[in-house]
Parts: sequence; structure tokens; C-alpha cells
Amino acid sequence: MSDDAQQQQCPKCNSPYGYSDGQLWVCPECFHEWSTDEQEEEVAPGFADVNGNPLSDGDSVTVIRDLKAGNSTIKSGTKVKKIRLLDEPVNGHDISCKIDGHGHIYLKCSVVKKA
Repeated sequence: MSDDAQQQQCPKCNSPYGYSDGQLWVCPECFHEWSTDEQEEEVAPGFADVNGNPLSDGDSVTVIRDLKAGNSTIKSGTKVKKIRLLDEPVNGHDISCKIDGHGHIYLKCSVVKKA
């Protein structure tokens, strides 16, 4: 086999040492995982979590710090399922979602990490 079939360039850090691990490719330098079947159009441009991982509609994320939401607080570690990325940001917020106990809320990509 050629080297191209055994290694692939990481789309996150451009490392040339990506290797196949079953159905996913893994970067040994930044630990990013990706699939060669992924279409780049599926990932909305500019939407990335705090670690730089691309976000897309329907992803699950985890809140990385306590957030004030009206009279209550969304605790760090709260898991949010089925996010929707906004084409037009609302007051600087990129994500629309529902959180149990808080209802419909907007979040920023900078306060979440992909779950």
C-alpha cells in the first residue's frame, strides 16, 4: 500500500500523521477524530466548540462553565442535546437549544464543548 492509504492529513491541525482506527481517522498530535466519508458541507462554517471541534445541527454539547439564565444558573457539565446552529446570531449567541428546567435558550459556541 502507498503512504496515502495509510496516513491522512488532519483537518484540524494539518498533521501529516493521521491514521485509520476502524471507521475513523485519528490524529496522534491533537487527538482529533474524523471520517473520510464526512462532507465538509455538513459542518457550518465558523461554528466550533471551545476546543475547536466543528459543530453541526443535532450535535450534543456540554456546558463548560456556570451560566446565569434569568434567576437560575445553568451548571457546568450540563449536557445539551439536539442543538440548532443559528444562521443569524441572536445577541452574539450562535446556538439555539432546550435545556431541562430552563426551557428554550441561546448559547455561545465559546461556552460549550462537543459531547
